[in-house]
Amino acid sequence: MLDLIVKTALAYLLGNLMGGQLIGLLRGGIDLRTVGSGNVGATNALRTQGKGFALGVLLIDIAKGVLAVLAIPHLPTLGDVLLTAREQAYWCGVAVAIGHCYPVLYGFRGGKGVATLAGVFGALMSAALVWMLALFVLVILVSGYVSLATLGAALTAIIWVALVHPEGLFSASGGFVLAMAALVAWKHRENIVRLAQGNEHRFEKARIIGRWLQR
Repeated sequence: MLDLIVKTALAYLLGNLMGGQLIGLLRGGIDLRTVGSGNVGATNALRTQGKGFALGVLLIDIAKGVLAVLAIPHLPTLGDVLLTAREQAYWCGVAVAIGHCYPVLYGFRGGKGVATLAGVFGALMSAALVWMLALFVLVILVSGYVSLATLGAALTAIIWVALVHPEGLFSASGGFVLAMAALVAWKHRENIVRLAQGNEHRFEKARIIGRWLQR
């Protein structure tokens, strides 16, 4: 049990390394929490600081998701090991995402965990990530709504595990996916309200298919 506690704690602390804050320090102390939507993720970075800044944020946040599930579960063990490395990876994936969304180092004001979860899924369920990214891009091209695309990707992960993954939805894999989808939905609850009210921010330039269909 001690082994799992230590490794999930390390994954949580890794999640606290916010790409937005790290790149902000390198760019003269820019704090994304004080500009735009106040979110420290790549979307707000792109809107307020430009492509280069946003790319740096994205790469860091993805990388920590990958490291959390591929490296931390394989660290030297402490005491009895109750779970397999794969099961530990799921726990570390949850922990790094929570660490990104609610980082103790930044007063529990973090991002929405999308890029970090992309890294986690890329490492643990790369086949699912392909479908998630495909739907994500399609929804943006049609609607221009990043939040709607993100929610659609989370739903795609659930469907993929339920219909394609050999373990099915009622398994460790299914529990992980359901937990992460719930976290994504919770972190996007304000976006969901704005989508329902019709005043969610839209990337109009990215809505290529949507504009073409309106002609």
